[in-house]
Amino acid sequence: MNSMLTLLFSGLVACCGHSTGDSVSRLLLVSFDGFRADYLETYKLPHLQEFIADGVLVKQVTNAFITKTFPNHYTIVTGLYEESHGIVANDMYDADAKKKFSQFNDSDPFWWNEAVPIWVTNQQQGNRASAAAMWPGTDVKINNTTPQFFMKYNFSVKFEERVEKIVAWLNSSNPVVSFATLYWEEPDASGHKYGPEDTENMRKVLEEVDNHIGFLTKKLKAVGLWDTINIIITSDHGMASCSAQKLIILDECIGRNNYTLIDRTPVAAVLPRESMFWGFLSHTLRNRSCLCYY
Repeated sequence: MNSMLTLLFSGLVACCGHSTGDSVSRLLLVSFDGFRADYLETYKLPHLQEFIADGVLVKQVTNAFITKTFPNHYTIVTGLYEESHGIVANDMYDADAKKKFSQFNDSDPFWWNEAVPIWVTNQQQGNRASAAAMWPGTDVKINNTTPQFFMKYNFSVKFEERVEKIVAWLNSSNPVVSFATLYWEEPDASGHKYGPEDTENMRKVLEEVDNHIGFLTKKLKAVGLWDTINIIITSDHGMASCSAQKLIILDECIGRNNYTLIDRTPVAAVLPRESMFWGFLSHTLRNRSCLCYY
């Protein structure tokens, strides 16, 4: 295999084989959202372990903070910290522009144009294209550019359909797709639903994730791309269990009518109402007995 097979869940797995002489260098970047580092050790994942056995595992990756889907996925493709690329949360509000951003309202280039993602840079080199299947931001005109081939985000689209599209674009596009991204919402969605320590439910989900990797591998081999493509498999963040005894009930501290909630967990973002100045809000929060510091 001429490819580099990479896992960045707890680190990096790389596998390099013999060159086939293919003049086109292709890279496929795959993210499984919320894949905790110790899942590799806790569960049997034969397809993933096959990658590891053939490659190199780097033991640690440091995510950008805050460790959320949109901020970290944009960090991965820009190389910038969140405060530099501008996507600092899954839900945001710009008081000057009076614009809102959320996971379901993310298509305004206003939020994305502070950085240049790699799919844009790739196409700026000329005679090469980028492709994307649901990676955050790839259906937005960033610097007036989208990947030449992309799927507009729709969480109901199955993994297999996303793979079929990406493999087809990688295999027979003009210009050649030299960079592609592929995103899948699991195991993050189930981790939030059941908790990452729920081994019974998480085992089922991670078996599905592992089967997805097997499906991707099979499709790449079927079209003859396996020996000529580089693959990076990564995740945006891990996940920790929350304690019901460590919740802060914000409404008991400052009153619901005094602020607008913009984002929550693990960092709350609140916008004080005009009648409540920042200094007063800060003083109120620091002096309320309802707050416990952990």
